[in-house]
Amino acid sequence: MSRIRLAKIFLWSIVGLAAAVAVKRFLTGLGATTHLNDSIPWGLWVGFDVMGGVALAAGGFVITATVYVLNREDLHHLTRPAVLTAFLGYIAVAVGLLFDLGLPWHIWHPMVYWQHHSALFEVAWCVMLYLTVLALEFLPVPLESTSRFAKVRRFLVKYRMLLVAAGIMLSTLHQSSLGTLFLVMPFRVHELWYSPIIPILFFVSSVALGLMMICFESLVTGYLYRRKSETQLLATLSKATVWVLSVYLLLRFGDLLVRGEIGALFEGSWESGLFIVEILISAAIPIAILSHPMTRNKTGGIFLACTFGVSGFVLNRLSVGGITMLRVTEASYFPAWTEFAVSAGVVSGAALAFFFAVEHFNVWETPAREPTPEQTPAAAWARAQRLWLGSTFTAGMKVHSLAFVLACSLGFGLLAFGEERKMGVDATPVAKARGGRILRIDGNRDGFHVSFDHETHKAKLGAQESCKVCHHLKKPYDEYTVCSECHADMYLPVGIFDHDFHQVKLGGNRSCAECHPKWRNRSKETVSECNECHVRELQLTVEGAPIQANLRAKATSYTDAMHGLCVTCHTEIAERIHRPEHGKCGACHQVEKPSEEAPSWEKQQLFLSNRSVITTKLLSDKVDLNRYLVEDEDGAK
Repeated sequence: MSRIRLAKIFLWSIVGLAAAVAVKRFLTGLGATTHLNDSIPWGLWVGFDVMGGVALAAGGFVITATVYVLNREDLHHLTRPAVLTAFLGYIAVAVGLLFDLGLPWHIWHPMVYWQHHSALFEVAWCVMLYLTVLALEFLPVPLESTSRFAKVRRFLVKYRMLLVAAGIMLSTLHQSSLGTLFLVMPFRVHELWYSPIIPILFFVSSVALGLMMICFESLVTGYLYRRKSETQLLATLSKATVWVLSVYLLLRFGDLLVRGEIGALFEGSWESGLFIVEILISAAIPIAILSHPMTRNKTGGIFLACTFGVSGFVLNRLSVGGITMLRVTEASYFPAWTEFAVSAGVVSGAALAFFFAVEHFNVWETPAREPTPEQTPAAAWARAQRLWLGSTFTAGMKVHSLAFVLACSLGFGLLAFGEERKMGVDATPVAKARGGRILRIDGNRDGFHVSFDHETHKAKLGAQESCKVCHHLKKPYDEYTVCSECHADMYLPVGIFDHDFHQVKLGGNRSCAECHPKWRNRSKETVSECNECHVRELQLTVEGAPIQANLRAKATSYTDAMHGLCVTCHTEIAERIHRPEHGKCGACHQVEKPSEEAPSWEKQQLFLSNRSVITTKLLSDKVDLNRYLVEDEDGAK
């Protein structure tokens, strides 16, 4: 069996596995298919599929700029496959982003809702426009096989330089803006990766990565299709790669020296070890291999250097995008197997599309020949209509189709035995408030609490008669049921109706008509209101009338119950006493200041926890921001 056939079987298997996970992800949400949480909202899909994918697709603008702007016609042979790789790479980025978005059907929002202060808004627009430019740059290649659109092809070829210029501009913008995104995270990104010049580092590294990806793609496809090696062309690119990587290293270490962070390299932490490994495999080792003529002029040496370089810069994007944030967030994250499956499936799908293109279009610019009946546009279109899965089932299934179906079935089988999660939110049981006169409300015991003066609130709201304002429901044989009895989960609604208990108490099956007057249709839709029987237990009133509590409703989460009750009352009082800050978050969530002896990481964490409170207080113009700024050892705020 040929190399390319084995490769296609393997890739279709990966795509089949990813297809099963895709069904699960889009039907049940992120929580069922990822290990993401509130502390780690970005994982493998953003770090690899989006940030890494954009960088890996940089070869398109690098080679077009080299050929058409620097007038290096000797490298023209590499242009078409590089542009195709970039085009498919950006499509893969868009597909990967669909998996990561909580509401993927809102992916079009940046086109309508403009947030021009956002780095992501600029990235989104540049990626959309550059994807369009890449499609127009590559379109003349498939149009070569038909004369029907000859005018369109001539028009695109005539104005190719405009497309090249637009592609260079858009790539420069969004490659660097992905780094700009992390400038707003000085306390989350580790000091070895955070830098004021991180946009420049992202752009320079994308140029180096683009050059290495062109070499890597050429060598891999040449091996699979048994094509003659383009060693001389790749050696020319390798020389340029050495210079770009050298500039990258100078910028990286020069930045550490200027910022005074060079000592972090020797602190012995796992972050310093990760940094050293990343620098070695992304730049140092490729420079060492490609600098020597003996290894630079051999396919083995180029392939080894490019494999190291590509892996190293992908690791860099993963480190900046999430790995180095684990220390500050004190969270643990390792991608689920489903996350790996989707990422591998997206890449495999792009590779299969590349193989389809090179087999049906003149991507490698081979000499023109008279097409055989199997190579005509009609035959190519017929094969495309079959989605490249092979022949129809009646004519006999090909091995590609079989590999896809078997892998998809395996994926569904693995998902059936996987751990189910509740739409991205884990169950978090609520603990009762602690204290006496001053209650400490900290439902999930995470250390961030609200101090509630129970006796003062009780006195101001009407002594004993005020209890029903908060304790609006009491369980049987209970005087004033605490909130956590019904609102038993921090973030999830909880059902509080015990059907079996009511059935037994009311006399078994004969009692059904008491709650379901329309006994022929006994369902949640026909049930009576709770307060028709439980008048005394439902004590909360609205303008003198008992609250309507239907059995179809669940007790809201503890967080929603606290905010819904406290904020509503505080907002009303704030309007009455003309003190708007009384209805803001800071009225209950007090800002904490760290001690002078606290280490810098503790100050950073406290700053992050206080940030939302500070913002809320500032809106009321009652608090001076300088009170909440923290000075580090160097006196910087």
